[in-house]
Amino acid sequence: MKKIHWASILVLGIGPLLMIITIFVSILYGAKNVDLVTIWNALFHYDSENVTHVIVMTSRLPRVLGALLVGAFLALSGAVMQGITRNYLASPSIMGVTDGSVLVITLCMVLIPNLSSISMILLSMLGSLLGAGLVYGFGSLIRNGLSPVRLAIIGTIIGTFLSSVSAAIASFFQVSQNISFWYNARLHQIDPAMLKLSIPFGLLGIILALLIAKSITVLSLGEEVSINLGQRTRLVKAAAVLTVVMLTGTAVAIVGKIGFVGLIIPHITRFLIGIDYKWIIPCGGVLGAVFLGLCDVISRGINDPFETPIGVVTSLIGVPFFLYLIRMKGGRKDA
Repeated sequence: MKKIHWASILVLGIGPLLMIITIFVSILYGAKNVDLVTIWNALFHYDSENVTHVIVMTSRLPRVLGALLVGAFLALSGAVMQGITRNYLASPSIMGVTDGSVLVITLCMVLIPNLSSISMILLSMLGSLLGAGLVYGFGSLIRNGLSPVRLAIIGTIIGTFLSSVSAAIASFFQVSQNISFWYNARLHQIDPAMLKLSIPFGLLGIILALLIAKSITVLSLGEEVSINLGQRTRLVKAAAVLTVVMLTGTAVAIVGKIGFVGLIIPHITRFLIGIDYKWIIPCGGVLGAVFLGLCDVISRGINDPFETPIGVVTSLIGVPFFLYLIRMKGGRKDA
């Protein structure tokens, strides 16, 4: 008889309720506060001539939905990366994945300024693959370079380099203003059309993550154990890379670069749920969505009525968490 996983059921049961609360709180508060009745009418009795209805449907709702989706995507990417590599410091923002996406988007702004939204998403994914390839490529060339701390250092260096190249290109070709959205993750400037187009790509990434969840659990125990159990490790790793590329590339295309979500949430999820990725994947997605949604609400209240970049909030939480992990675990591999 299978053991009932009460912690996972609790997270998956309460999570959607928390997301709904986050949506309403996010829509309620802003430069102009909106009451619940107006929100209800905007959602179910939309009046295009009502300015408040327009604000709710074209600005605040896309903003909070974007935050929820991106939070889920980045959390899942981090969980998959940490499980496959057995590296507790692995995450899209630390391993150069997001910086690769921003670099390719910058090049697109310069070379192909009228690029379609779908092409932007696909090229952002290509950039994610480029960033990850550079980091793990350099790590494999250096002695013990794939250890958690050294790989994190390599990722930080290469990520900083890619980010600097992006900034230099943007400045030289005078597109800094256009590209600033992807550097600072300005959620209030989310393009609703881009958000709609990104959903199918994100769903494919989530489905793929769920399909390989059991294999990630086995692989997180060690490659030798995985091979002895008959697992096709190369196929699993290839699927995992595709998952991370799809989810991170889509997230960056929607809102730009946001750090530490993919680092923090997988650890919190494992603390609450355990080490079974069959549960970590769905629960991590829910927790990541709620986390980033609430971070967005907090970012608006820090210096009201001015917008504080959401990356500031995630960094204030993520940097101490990152240092804590290094202090507590040193250079050990630990999925």
